[in-house]
Amino acid sequence: MLVDPGAANAYICPMRFSDTFLDDIRQRLPISQVVGEFVQWDKRKSQPGRGDYWACCPFHGEKTPSFHADDRKGIYHCFGCGVTGDHFRFLTERGGLSFPEAVERLAGQAGVPMPARDAREEQRDRDRKTLYDVMEMAAGYFEAALAHNIGARARGYLNERGVSPKMQAQFRIGFAPDSRNGLKQHLADNGVTAEQMDAAGLVAQREGDALSYDRFRNRVMFPIMDFRGRIIAFGGRALSADVPAKYLNSPETELFHKRHVLYNGQAARKAAQDGKPVVVVEGYLDVIAAAAAGFEGTVAPLGTALTEDHLALLWRMSETPVLCFDGDEAGQRAMARTTDVAMPLLEPGRTIKVATLPQGLDPDDLIKQQGPAAFGELIGKARSLSDVVWGLETGGVLPDTPEARAALEARLRARVNSIRDQSVRRHYSQAMDERLQAFFGGRGQQRGRDQGRGTWNRQGGYGQNRFGTRQSPRVTVSDTLRNSRLLSQGQTNQMTPREAVIVMSLINHPQLAEARLEKLAELEFSSPAARQILAGVIDQISAGVSQASEVTAGLVARGFGAELDRMGEMLTRHGIWQSGADIAEMDAETGLNHALALHNKSVQLNRELKAAELALGQDPSEESFERLRDIQNQITSVDGTEALIEGFGSLSGRATPGF
Repeated sequence: MLVDPGAANAYICPMRFSDTFLDDIRQRLPISQVVGEFVQWDKRKSQPGRGDYWACCPFHGEKTPSFHADDRKGIYHCFGCGVTGDHFRFLTERGGLSFPEAVERLAGQAGVPMPARDAREEQRDRDRKTLYDVMEMAAGYFEAALAHNIGARARGYLNERGVSPKMQAQFRIGFAPDSRNGLKQHLADNGVTAEQMDAAGLVAQREGDALSYDRFRNRVMFPIMDFRGRIIAFGGRALSADVPAKYLNSPETELFHKRHVLYNGQAARKAAQDGKPVVVVEGYLDVIAAAAAGFEGTVAPLGTALTEDHLALLWRMSETPVLCFDGDEAGQRAMARTTDVAMPLLEPGRTIKVATLPQGLDPDDLIKQQGPAAFGELIGKARSLSDVVWGLETGGVLPDTPEARAALEARLRARVNSIRDQSVRRHYSQAMDERLQAFFGGRGQQRGRDQGRGTWNRQGGYGQNRFGTRQSPRVTVSDTLRNSRLLSQGQTNQMTPREAVIVMSLINHPQLAEARLEKLAELEFSSPAARQILAGVIDQISAGVSQASEVTAGLVARGFGAELDRMGEMLTRHGIWQSGADIAEMDAETGLNHALALHNKSVQLNRELKAAELALGQDPSEESFERLRDIQNQITSVDGTEALIEGFGSLSGRATPGF
C-alpha cells in the first residue's frame, strides 16, 4: 500500500537535519540505550561505567557476544559480521525505519526539538515520492506478469534475443499483459488514484472518451531509471506486428524528461569511474547485450536523436564517450547529424569518438555472432571526431576541379567555425588546413597557393588560415581592437576557488546535497578533478551516505585525497571559510547557494563570450568587439563579487565577506 501522502509525519526532508542537530541527539542519547531495546547486554563482558557494552549480534545469529556498543564514541560494531554505524543507522537497518523516521524518534527520546518545516516543500517532496512509489509498484506488476503463465510469449521473445534470466533480473525487465485495465486495476487496488496514474504516465485517454486505459499493453517492458536508481519511466517493445509503434516510451512527466535521461545511465556512470569506456548505442537490447558482455558503461538515448543535453550527460561520465552508428545509409545520416550537434560544444579535452558497425549488424548481433572481443575491438578502433568530419566531407575522393576544391574548403570552414571554444576552433583549423595541404598535393604546391594569405609564421603568430579563422586580434578595424588582449587569454582546466567552495560545502555538509542532487549532476565545471569529485559525492549521497566523515573517506578511497588537500589549501589561501566542516549549516547553505548562483552566471557568460568570439572572427567590426568586451567586463564583475549578504556568517561567529 502507498503511504498516505497526507500523513503528518510521512516524510521529512533529510537535508534539513544539520550535523549540529544530529550531533546534539547523539550526545544526549547513549547508543547503548538505543541498541538496548533490541539486545540483551552480556553482564560479564560489559562495563557500563566505561560505556562499554557487549551482546550477541542482532544482525546475525551467534552464541558468543561479538557485538560491541561504545557510548563514548557513539557507535556500534560487530566483530563477527562487520556491521557498524551510529544511532540513526541502527534504527534504519535493524528497526526498519526510514532515516527521517529514525531522526524524529530519537529526537523525541533525547528531548531535542525538531527543526521547523517548510509545508510547501514537504508537499512537493511527498508528491514526488508518491510518484516514485507508483512507478515502483508498476514495475513490480510487470515483473510478476513476466514470471506468470501470461508472460510465456514475452519470455520466449527474450530467450530468442539471448537475454538471460540474470540480465532480465538485473534490468528488471517485465511484461505488460494485453489488457485494457490490468495495471490500472492493480494500482487502484493498492490505493493509487486516477490522478497519480495519469501523472506517472501509466494510463492514456482517447479524445472524447472519459475512461482511461493502460498505456502499455502486450509489450516487453524495460524500466527506465534516473541516476539514483529510481524508476521514472518505461519503454515497451510490442509483441504484435500490427501496432503503430514497435517501441513505446512513457510520455514526459514530472519525473521523466527524455532529453535529460540515458538508459542504463546510473550503472554506466559507476562503470566510467572504474575506468571502463562509455559507449552509446541505439536501443534497450543493445545496451543489455553489451552490459552482459562486460561493457557496463553502455547507454542509449530514449526515443530521440542525441541532443546537447545528452552530450552534457555523457561528458560528465567520460571526456571521450564512444558513439556507435550503423554502417548503412541511415546510420551515416545519424552520424552526420550528431557531428553537427557535437562540434559547437567541443572544449579542451572534451570530445567524442565514433565507431561504425559492420553493415547490417547492430551491437547485439555483433556480440552474438562474433563475440565480446569483436565489439571491444570496434570500440578500441573508434575514430576521432576530426577524422569523422573529414571523411564525411571528402568521402575519400580528391576533388578534380578548382571549384570542387573550393567547395570542400567552404564546407570544412563552416564546420570549424561552428566550434564555440576559441582554442579548439584554432586547433581544428590548423588540423584541417594540414589535411588539405596533403590532400591537394603536398606542402610544396600549397606553399605557392598560400602566398599572401597569412598562415602560421615562424615568429609564432597567427594570421588567417585557409578557413578564415583569426587566431589573434590582428584585425584591421581599429587600434583598440588590434591591441586588445581579450582574445589572447588562454583556457584553463584548473579548479577555481568557486568550484572548490561548492565541492567542499557538499563534502562537509552532505545534507545540503540531498535536495539538490539532480541540479548538482548538471553542473558544468572547468576542472576535470572537480567534475570527478562531484560525481563521487553524488554517488555516495545517492547511496545513502549522510556523514561528512564517510563522504570524505569514500573520496580518499577513490584516490582523491591529494585533490581534497589542495582544495582545502586553496580556500585557506583565499580566506574562504564558509565551506568548512565546523560552519553552521545555515551559513554553509547561504554560502553554497551564493556560490552556485555566481557559478551558473559565470558559465552562462562564458558561453556568451564564446559566441561573441565566433561572431568577431566572422565579422571583425567595432560592434562585435564592443560586444565581446562588454561580456568580458560582466565576467570580471561576477568573478569579483563577494558574499556581501546582510548578517552572513553571524551564526558561525564571523559575519564577514566570504568569497
